[in-house]
Amino acid sequence: MTLTTFHQSPREAAFVQNPYPVYARMPRPLFHWEDYGMCATADFALMEHILKHPSFGREVPEQERNLRPAHLAPFYKIDDNSMLEREPPTHTRLRGLVLRAFTSRRIAALKPEIETLAHDLIDRFKGPEIDLLPAFCETLPVTIIARLLGVRETSTTDLLNWSHAMVAMYQSRRDDRIEREALTATTEFSAFLHETITARRKTPRDDLISHLIAARDADDRLTEDELIATCILLLNAGHEATVHTIGNGVHYLLRTGQKPEHPEYITEEILAADPPLHVFQRIAMEDVEIADHLFRKNDRIALILGAAGHEPSEYPTKQVTLPNPYQTHTKPTLPKHLAFGLGRHFCVGAPLARLEVQTALPILFERHPKMHLAEPPKYADRYHFRALKHLRITL
Repeated sequence: MTLTTFHQSPREAAFVQNPYPVYARMPRPLFHWEDYGMCATADFALMEHILKHPSFGREVPEQERNLRPAHLAPFYKIDDNSMLEREPPTHTRLRGLVLRAFTSRRIAALKPEIETLAHDLIDRFKGPEIDLLPAFCETLPVTIIARLLGVRETSTTDLLNWSHAMVAMYQSRRDDRIEREALTATTEFSAFLHETITARRKTPRDDLISHLIAARDADDRLTEDELIATCILLLNAGHEATVHTIGNGVHYLLRTGQKPEHPEYITEEILAADPPLHVFQRIAMEDVEIADHLFRKNDRIALILGAAGHEPSEYPTKQVTLPNPYQTHTKPTLPKHLAFGLGRHFCVGAPLARLEVQTALPILFERHPKMHLAEPPKYADRYHFRALKHLRITL
C-alpha cells in the first residue's frame, strides 16, 4: 500500500497549543509523517493492535546503536539498560524484578501520604494568584517518587532539573545544547544514585531502592548499571508524565467547568482528553504486514497516542455528563485511551499515577472551589510531551 504523505511540524506554534484538529485530519489507518520521516498512525484500533503485537518492540537494532555519536555514550548507557528500551528475554527479567519491588500494596499504602502532602502544599499557597505548576503539579509527584525510592527529599529540585534535561532528548526540539545538558544531567544523576545505592547496600531501609537491590529471580538480580537505569526510569517516568497529567487535568476541568467529584472517572477522562505523552515509537523486529502495509525489519512507526482519546468511535464527546446510576454506585463506562500504552511495555507506574491524580485533584478543588484561570495557559515547545509552560490561577 502506498502511504499518503502528511506534513505537520511538531514545533509549529498552533500545533503545540492545540494538536487535536490536526490529529482529526491525519489519514487513516496509516500515513507517512514527513516531518518525522516515518510511518505513523492516529487510528485507535490500529495503535492498540500494534502495541500488543509481538512483532513490534522498542529495542534499537545494533547497527543503529553503532552509529550513535561517541560523546553521547554515557546517556545511551542509561537508555540501553532501561527496561523500556529492551525486549524479551531481557525486558521480561528486568520488568519481573522491578514488579517484585514496585508492588500494588506498596503503591496503595501511599494514599494517606499523598493526601497529607497535597494539603501541606496547598497550605503554602500565597495568593491570590499563583502558578500552580511549581506550587503543586510538579512538587507533589516528584516528592512522592523520591520518598518511595528513598532518595533525599531535599534533592527534588535536582531531580526535576535532571529529569527535564534527560527527557528533552526525546523531544522534537532536541539540539546540541539539549544534548550537552542531558549528558551533564546523566553524569550527575548517575553519581547521585550510585552514592544512594552504595549506602542502601550497607544499610537497607524500607524503600524501593533497597527492595530493588534485594529483588532477585533465582540467582538473577539487577546489575549496578541496571539498578541506576531503573531508578532513573522510575524517577523520570514516575513524575514527568504525572506532572503534565495534573497540570493538564486542572486546566481541562477549569476550562470545561467540571469538578473532580468522581475521581476514578474524571482521571480517565483527563487522560483521554489531554494526555501527557502524544507519540510513542515502535520498531518492527521482523518483516510483518499490518493494515495492508509491509513493515520491513527495523522499520519504525509513530503511534500518536494523543489522538486515541479523541477517536469518535472510542470517545464520542469531550464533555461527559455522568448518568444518574453513578450516584447509586453503578459506574459509567470509563473513557478509553492509550495514555499508559498496552502490551508488554504497559507503564509500570500507571497505578501510582492514577492514585496521585485521583487523590490530589479532589483535595485541590475542595480546598479552593472558586479558583479560576488567571490567564489562558500556554503549552511548551516540548512535543511529543503535552506540557504546560505555566498554569496561573486565581484562588
